[in-house]
Amino acid sequence: MLKTNAWKLWKQEEKEKAFSFSEEYKNFISENKTERKFVNKSVEVAKKAGFKDITTMEKVVPGDSIFKINKNKQVIFGKIGEVPIEEGARFIVAHIDAPRLDLKPNPVYEDEGIVFFKTHYYGGIKKYHWLTIPLALYGTVVSKKGEIKMIEIGDKTDDPVFTITDLLPHLSRDQVKKTIEEGFPGENLNIVAATIPMEDDKEPVKKNLFSILGQYGVNEEDLISSEFEVVPAGVARDLGFDRSLILGYGQDDRVCSYTSFRALIDSSEVKRSMFCVFVDQEEIGSYGSTSAQSAFFQFFIEELLEKTKSQKSLRDVFENSRAISADVSSLLDPGYKEAYDLRNAARIGCGACVERTTGGRGKAGSTEPTAEYIAWIRKIFDENNVHWQPSELGKIEQGGGGTVATFFARLNIQTIDCGTGVISMHAPFEVTSKADVYSTYNAYKAFYSAE
Repeated sequence: MLKTNAWKLWKQEEKEKAFSFSEEYKNFISENKTERKFVNKSVEVAKKAGFKDITTMEKVVPGDSIFKINKNKQVIFGKIGEVPIEEGARFIVAHIDAPRLDLKPNPVYEDEGIVFFKTHYYGGIKKYHWLTIPLALYGTVVSKKGEIKMIEIGDKTDDPVFTITDLLPHLSRDQVKKTIEEGFPGENLNIVAATIPMEDDKEPVKKNLFSILGQYGVNEEDLISSEFEVVPAGVARDLGFDRSLILGYGQDDRVCSYTSFRALIDSSEVKRSMFCVFVDQEEIGSYGSTSAQSAFFQFFIEELLEKTKSQKSLRDVFENSRAISADVSSLLDPGYKEAYDLRNAARIGCGACVERTTGGRGKAGSTEPTAEYIAWIRKIFDENNVHWQPSELGKIEQGGGGTVATFFARLNIQTIDCGTGVISMHAPFEVTSKADVYSTYNAYKAFYSAE
């Protein structure tokens, strides 16, 4: 159970299940690299499984499967159980945004015969990671008339890709003397977009670029009311000779989003109501209208109480419910042992990570669940043969990071962090173990079914 490699314990059948599950997971995250695409695809899957939009329903009864979308970037899925929701439900909350680059509102400029797109990085990245790798563009452009254009370039095999250039080693004597922060300023993360001039003009390459974008129905002014996300091009792939690992973009936190969603879809016995809550903007502090801090979750529960004809209040639901903040943890990287407390670090292949303490230094930003709740989690995981491990992110004063747990704990919902361990977290391509991905799925299924 604790810090034991799952591959050593599992029989062949269980190993095959882990590999099969991971194939489906890889396909999902490869095809859905933005919040909008994740929401759209998960809703499509849910509808096929019998889920209905709660806004179209006059009443909700036990046995119903429901969902509700918020601005195409946040979604809640739920299965309604026999136990009235005010007597307690099960919530798994995960975020579907990921570190990336966004285009600025006025992004296009030409310099020395090259057109670039200016970017603004999103979330905590190491900026040098994003230089010289192939990049893809995912855009939503809305005209003043309200017409919506979706643009996706860079992930199909015959698509062009984009990149950010770097200075050659032969001329980087001054660059290498700088700190990483100084050597790679955010304002220099500009994407190469085009080089062919159209005609003799002040900005001939830029003019030609917009003639191409015009084929998508997009002009320069429309970019002001657009969302363009720049993400690594390419699919999630097996890593290592034994294919035991997954290398892919956005696994923080779509590995927990996908596994919790699948656990909900696959749960057949629904005693207590169970919900997946997918939120946006976690990587930048959860401040927006589609984030964990927005009132959308409370509004959803209010609507549910109305349509179940309950006379109880939000307070009753929250006080009696239990939640998991489904976010990733850091796996021990042998190359950087100095950053970890080796007694409390998560090990690769040793199962889902359960974190009592997040945050950093003096537990700033930590939710800190009660010992009673941790004991309950231990009990249900062990009774269901879930492979799991207790963990902390790293050494106390090395740094730290929070999750969405705090925003649900403040509603008086018992909340604990539990998710998949990751190596190279926040890099363009992150590493997970298939054993840990599958164990996380099993952990969430056990949580949903627990009394």
